[in-house]
Amino acid sequence: MTAAGLTVGYAAALEQFPPMEAVELAVLAEQHGFSGVMAADHYQPWVPAQGEASFVWNVLTALGERTVGDIGPGVTAPTFRWHPAMVAQASATLAAMYPGRHWLGLGSGEALNEHITAQYWPEAPERINRMFEAIEIIKKLFSASLAGKDVKHAGQFYKLESTRLWTMPEEAPEILVATAGPVTAKRAGRHADGLITVGAPLEKISGLFGKFDEGAREAGKDPSTMPRALQVHLSWAPTDEEALANAMQQWPNGGMKFPKGDIRTPFDFEQMAKLVRPEDFEGRMIISSDPDVHRADLQRYVDLGFDRIYLHDVGRNQREWIEVFGSQVLPKLVR
Repeated sequence: MTAAGLTVGYAAALEQFPPMEAVELAVLAEQHGFSGVMAADHYQPWVPAQGEASFVWNVLTALGERTVGDIGPGVTAPTFRWHPAMVAQASATLAAMYPGRHWLGLGSGEALNEHITAQYWPEAPERINRMFEAIEIIKKLFSASLAGKDVKHAGQFYKLESTRLWTMPEEAPEILVATAGPVTAKRAGRHADGLITVGAPLEKISGLFGKFDEGAREAGKDPSTMPRALQVHLSWAPTDEEALANAMQQWPNGGMKFPKGDIRTPFDFEQMAKLVRPEDFEGRMIISSDPDVHRADLQRYVDLGFDRIYLHDVGRNQREWIEVFGSQVLPKLVR
């Protein structure tokens, strides 16, 4: 925890590190001032060089045991590999085990992870509609189960026979919707508890906030009380050259200036990565050996109104990076 009301957490890269190493790194991050952990639900890594893709719910459970901050999948898609009822059960169980610490990050999915069950992969508008119907089911399950009642659902994409979640926390987990688009942000304001997005130009994020606030007010909610979470991909190393090499090898997708939701395998990403040049990262990701350059970039997001920021250093130099940021960046962020 840094400045009052601001959480700076650790993004555990399950696509890059074996599960127990990811847990050890999150523990180390907490010891150096990071607060909270997020980890994405990936079935495959982005590129083969990353080399891992462990089951996020197992890792989140281990993180709950070994750390004391918030834990959230940032994010999982309750839409293709998963029926929404299964995501609701996984989330409710984690929240029951670690009361007040778990938030549920939901997204509309990417082919990289979701196509593996060999279903039809629809266009983005349908994926988003599926996500919001899934959110409706998850919310219905949470509220009915807390009231000791069964619930059922028959919608455009999903069916749920009469049932409830038998294991529930005292309070349902917050649902944060991942989006980078204004239309989805407005719907998220109406239907979710908070917003999660990735580093982008400030004017774009300002627009997202505006739409999110609009949707929240339409639903009779106070947007100023709703969490806004951000995942920031960055590359720090002792030299600029190493920081760039880390980005090029481990996170070339950060330099790909096009939507990635339809790409199906890490090997396809690897082929596309051959087209990525160092200048492609400009304006998309901070690559620098100077901790102060990173601090200034993060401060802009804090000033914009984010209250939770999760940092992912894209290289394998995690221990060194955690120590440097814990001493030279986190303490200097001002809310």
